[in-house]
Amino acid sequence: MHNKADRLKRVSPKLAEVPEHIAHRVPPGQTVTERFPILHEGEVPKYDMADWSLRIFGEVEQELTFTFNQLMDLAQTKIVCDIHCVTRWSKLDTEWEGIRFTDLLSLLNVKSEARYVMIHADEDYDTNVPLEDLIRQDVILAHRFDGEPLSDKHGGPMRLIVPHLYFWKSAKWIRGIEFMKEDRPGFWERNGFHNYADPFEEQRFTSEENSMPEDEWLQKEFD
Repeated sequence: MHNKADRLKRVSPKLAEVPEHIAHRVPPGQTVTERFPILHEGEVPKYDMADWSLRIFGEVEQELTFTFNQLMDLAQTKIVCDIHCVTRWSKLDTEWEGIRFTDLLSLLNVKSEARYVMIHADEDYDTNVPLEDLIRQDVILAHRFDGEPLSDKHGGPMRLIVPHLYFWKSAKWIRGIEFMKEDRPGFWERNGFHNYADPFEEQRFTSEENSMPEDEWLQKEFD
């Protein structure tokens, strides 16, 4: 793993007071921040958009590749959602714009036996999600955040957004979607993180022997 903590600019986050009437939206063990922490594994990739593509493969009748412009020609959807990172921060009412996963799915001839999806991303990252979790109406392939093009540090040009799972499942820098008959673990799942990652169940790790310092995210860079 790459440890960049000592090289990142540390900026104190602005923590948010959570009114009682929306406290139920914050999973146990989380702290709400108004800023946007920057966490990822590996370096931030740089792209020539003329060469960027999204590959669809695995349990499909025909492998497909989409350019960025082809994806921009599809129906675009805006969502507002809460996001929750396994490092114990949450950010409420975030606004994203992109392609609903179900809209993309309608263009693909996915085999009936496909039950799981592996999201492939740079740099050498992947994460597994059940297909049934991706067909929710608030799951999108996002290319805009808060009305602006998605920055490279936050996963631009395109990332997955799966609001109901811990944010490591919302992979940055996506490059491939693999449909699978059987589940298999992704990068963090192979390294002790929970296979499903429900934040309200605090599904952080596969073993109680694993832990994370409560202030881990406070050592990172913020927007």
